[in-house]
Amino acid sequence: MLIKILLLFVFFALMIGVGFYSRRHAGNVNDYVLGGRNVGPWITAFAFGTSYFSSVVFIGYAGQFGWKFGIASTWIGLGNAFIGSLLAWLILGRRTRVMTQKLDARTMPEFFGKRFGSKALQIVGSVIAFIFLVPYTASVYNGLSNLFNMAFDIPYEVCVIVMALLTAVYVIVGGYMATALNDFIQGIIMLFGICAVIGAVLAGQGGFLTSLNKLSEISADDVAVPALQGSHGLLTSFFGPDPLSLVGVVVLTSLGTWGLPQMVQKFYAIRDEKAVKTGTVVSTFFALIIAGGCYFNGGFSRLFDVPAIYKADGSVAYDMIVPQMLATLPDILIGVVIVLVLSASMSTLSSLVLTSSSTLTLDVLKKTVMKDMDDKKQLIVMRVLVAFFIVLSFSLALKPPTFIAQMMGISWGALAGAFLAPFMYGLYSKKVTAASVWASFVTGVGITVINMFAKFIKSPINAGAIAMIAGLIVVPVVSAFTKKPDKAFVDDVFTCYDQKVTVRKTTALEEE
Repeated sequence: MLIKILLLFVFFALMIGVGFYSRRHAGNVNDYVLGGRNVGPWITAFAFGTSYFSSVVFIGYAGQFGWKFGIASTWIGLGNAFIGSLLAWLILGRRTRVMTQKLDARTMPEFFGKRFGSKALQIVGSVIAFIFLVPYTASVYNGLSNLFNMAFDIPYEVCVIVMALLTAVYVIVGGYMATALNDFIQGIIMLFGICAVIGAVLAGQGGFLTSLNKLSEISADDVAVPALQGSHGLLTSFFGPDPLSLVGVVVLTSLGTWGLPQMVQKFYAIRDEKAVKTGTVVSTFFALIIAGGCYFNGGFSRLFDVPAIYKADGSVAYDMIVPQMLATLPDILIGVVIVLVLSASMSTLSSLVLTSSSTLTLDVLKKTVMKDMDDKKQLIVMRVLVAFFIVLSFSLALKPPTFIAQMMGISWGALAGAFLAPFMYGLYSKKVTAASVWASFVTGVGITVINMFAKFIKSPINAGAIAMIAGLIVVPVVSAFTKKPDKAFVDDVFTCYDQKVTVRKTTALEEE
């Protein structure tokens, strides 16, 4: 217990220290929200990765999907690395950085407002972001509770309060730079921690080959595909016992990052185009280790089939699976895991609260009821809203409506379903119309919210994946039949990609 408490104390002191160190980088709105658009590639890449992977992945997703899909759940981690990180950086990274600077946009809703010439789009986009970031934040708190209960036997409420207060301190004081520097530190902890956890879990089961052999002997008697129920070896097979559901999870958790404000806004802050290239490589490597490791580790969850993971009605409490896997580890490793999951959770939480507060301040209040706010007042309002958002999400986290994966699926489905298509197409095409952006907002939010009540798609995760794909179809179709944007304005916006650079010729003689 002393080791675990000591590790936590050092971790907390370091996070708060970074927050106060970063105060000098949070003197104006641009610095507070984007770090002055001067953040290096390694810090940006780690900020992207640590915002991506929280306790939701370590505890909720790894446990649930490892139980359902076995070793095939590793595909989710690979999708996160190559689609959610590599392709996101390649397709969105440079263009986002260049165009948002041209438009002087600091948030995703502000991009919609300025790119498509609509203040209403900016305000509505901000409201959507604020509403659906709350359940995601609550799921981050919720993912930590069972782990702390296992390690310290302390009430869930105490855990949530400590995490909320600590995050509030360094985000309010240091802004984006504090979250980015802490993300870098937390990312390093996560890299070493996940490797140690995988090694220890497999060693406890007799090693990798023995663990694989044990897993192959377990029958898949609860899979969603009737023809495969009761089959042995499916949990160690290439595509697992339910390939279609696996694809849905890969799409939501990988493609979803392309439309999440707290993720995309990391590209706004990176220093320059050279930094984007470095960041692409670092971010992909980080995701490969963290996401691949989490889901690979979760794939062995059926080897820890103990009474503690079952509810009173006999159903599996997915959020209890990973804590039970970790309960057998030595104390020093449990301490490392606690710091690891805290790192993952706080990095995501800080990104969410900063995104939400800046969006509400710049895109709603500044555009409507507080139009005359100067830079100093905007900073004060943003800091107050950081505290408000933490309290709001904390209140929801105390009585979460469902388990982790469902809460995150609803949040990601609505946000990425509404924002992904118009944002990506808006970076590349001059033909995207404001009407198509409205249609995407309605489609993404509509599918997610209606499905919450009607449940025409059984899994919220699959519903989220469908919402994203629907947006990718709706935007070009609606754009083809609605009023075209002003050509002169759009041409001027896209000049940011066509700037010519004059360089000195390095050879005097032409080759024959």
